[in-house]
Amino acid sequence: MFSGVTALTLFDLVVRSMRKNIKHYYLYFFALIFSVTLYFVFATLQHDDSVVARSGGSMGSAFAVAGILLLVIAGIFIIYANAIFLKRRSREIGLYQLIGLSKNKVVRLLMIENVLLSSGALFIGIGVGILVSRLFLLLLMKLIGFDGVISVSFSTTAVVQTIIVFMVIIGLTSIQMLFTVYRNTLLNLFNADKKGEIPKKPKSILSAIVAILGIALVVFGYWLSGRMLNEMLFFNMLAVLASTILGTYLLFRVTIGWVLYKIRASKQGHLGLKNSLSLATLMHRMKGNANSLTIITVLSAMTLTMLAVAYSLYYATEKETRYALPFDYMIEEWAEGHLTDEAISLEQFESELTTAGIDYTKTKLELLAVEGVYEKGIFPAVVGPRQFLANSYIVNASQLQEAGLAVEIPADGTLIYHDALIGKFVKDIETPFEIDVTSSNPTRTFKAVKYGEGDVINASAGSQLVVNENDFEKYKQEMVPESMEDVFEEWIVQTVYALNITDKNDLAQASHIYTQNCDEGRSCGIDYYSMYENSLEGSGLFIFIAGFLGLVFLISTGSILYFKQMTEAEQEKQSYKTLRQLGFSKKEIMRGIVRKQIFVFGLPLAIGLLHSIFAIKSASFLFVSDITVPTTIAMGVYALIYLLFAVLSVGYYKKTVSEAL
Repeated sequence: MFSGVTALTLFDLVVRSMRKNIKHYYLYFFALIFSVTLYFVFATLQHDDSVVARSGGSMGSAFAVAGILLLVIAGIFIIYANAIFLKRRSREIGLYQLIGLSKNKVVRLLMIENVLLSSGALFIGIGVGILVSRLFLLLLMKLIGFDGVISVSFSTTAVVQTIIVFMVIIGLTSIQMLFTVYRNTLLNLFNADKKGEIPKKPKSILSAIVAILGIALVVFGYWLSGRMLNEMLFFNMLAVLASTILGTYLLFRVTIGWVLYKIRASKQGHLGLKNSLSLATLMHRMKGNANSLTIITVLSAMTLTMLAVAYSLYYATEKETRYALPFDYMIEEWAEGHLTDEAISLEQFESELTTAGIDYTKTKLELLAVEGVYEKGIFPAVVGPRQFLANSYIVNASQLQEAGLAVEIPADGTLIYHDALIGKFVKDIETPFEIDVTSSNPTRTFKAVKYGEGDVINASAGSQLVVNENDFEKYKQEMVPESMEDVFEEWIVQTVYALNITDKNDLAQASHIYTQNCDEGRSCGIDYYSMYENSLEGSGLFIFIAGFLGLVFLISTGSILYFKQMTEAEQEKQSYKTLRQLGFSKKEIMRGIVRKQIFVFGLPLAIGLLHSIFAIKSASFLFVSDITVPTTIAMGVYALIYLLFAVLSVGYYKKTVSEAL
């Protein structure tokens, strides 16, 4: 009948089909536009000369990697969503063939529609990207603490790159359509939306064992995540990942279905309306949705962990930097005679600070090199054996207090142990423990009564033993420099000057004075503000990329769940009509549907949140500061946006029920 369909008629069918389905495509269209926009922005920042120059090339590389990750997320989402749409339109595809269109023409129709829709999203996304690139750059500069002016220029390379990669994805979805049409018979196409699961009575013993095994694997993963820091760290990480993923799959595949069946059995099949619309439909689809729910749950947990870690790193940047650099500046007296051409002398630095009207304090500190032997078995395996004390100093607590550090003065024969490098593992170090000092004559034994927060001298590569003035002077008299063969002579007894800027608002200007003669890429020494700026740039870039990648993933996974619920709503239309004929009101029907949506959206979110909490807890050794606040904020924002899709889904069901009635 339609064997002579012209190109114009075929195009008319495409337009008519798009008009009919546009209400189902809007969220997919929005997610696609957002992905294109973000990829274009990343590509623009990657190739922008001013951004690359500002970061020395590191940002360009970071955005290149972020672009690849974004493509992976967007590609999986587009292909998965396309599969849902094709299944939803199976009857429509079958009708085209039934009225006379060849499979070739049906494929052409679908491909034209796909190219028009995707190309529209592509060019709109690029257009939006051009408009918002400046806004994204301002946000990035704000996050990394840059107050200057950087302009972003239009990048033809970014446009071409964006078009090429998304055209590849469009090509993959077109191939997906071709396979769907050619590999399915008319019977399969007309019955695709009727495929469901008939919940069979589970084998009592086997199902119970597997159901419990799923829970046990997740619990084991949680338990092991808190005990990973030992010599088998890598194996432990793999074990946690494997047990958690397998356990999550068994939860969705068996455990939940088994629990739902037991609930139905306890009611002797009399579920009532609300349970029929929630529990019964879930039982019919649980196994079929196990794969997608597992993937969404695990990836949600990974995304949540990434976002929480990124925000926590950014949140704690200042405190983490201060742990390693307790003073704004620390200048060694011996280094004054070995200055490079770029470095500034202490005398010149003080002079220029005074000229600039910057107030500061200066304190003289003495550092005494020390070697010794630790008590056995006090450090966790992940830190290493740490049998010998080396590259370390004994420091006078009174001098540190005079310099402005809030340190305790220990009793005679005791010390407070400081080492920022292993501060992340302090919870696993038991105090008190003994240290035998072998670089004195006679050998002395000190008892470390407490682990102090952070370092007490700037940029130390070893430990610092803080003692009272009496023990400090005693060790100074008894120390044997000749016994410390691996320590440079000028480092055995050091005099350093700790400088702190009185008004912290002057730190930037003081840092500029300190580094004014340094060429790009050269170091004139380490000062607190420069280190803080570098750390802020890294953590700011990380949270910028992680935040937007997380948003893309969130929109993608939320959209997939929404699309699946749209399909199920259409398939259940007749059921709603039947329930209305039986006398149930629209309000009663919607109550059951809302319960189902709480389960469909809430369960993956709840399990994902639980997974991420334990993942963050296991990664807490990366931080020396409390990350509860930033972690809670990150998870709260993620959950709020995620639940918006549940609201959209309920809204679509409400509309579908109204149409059915």
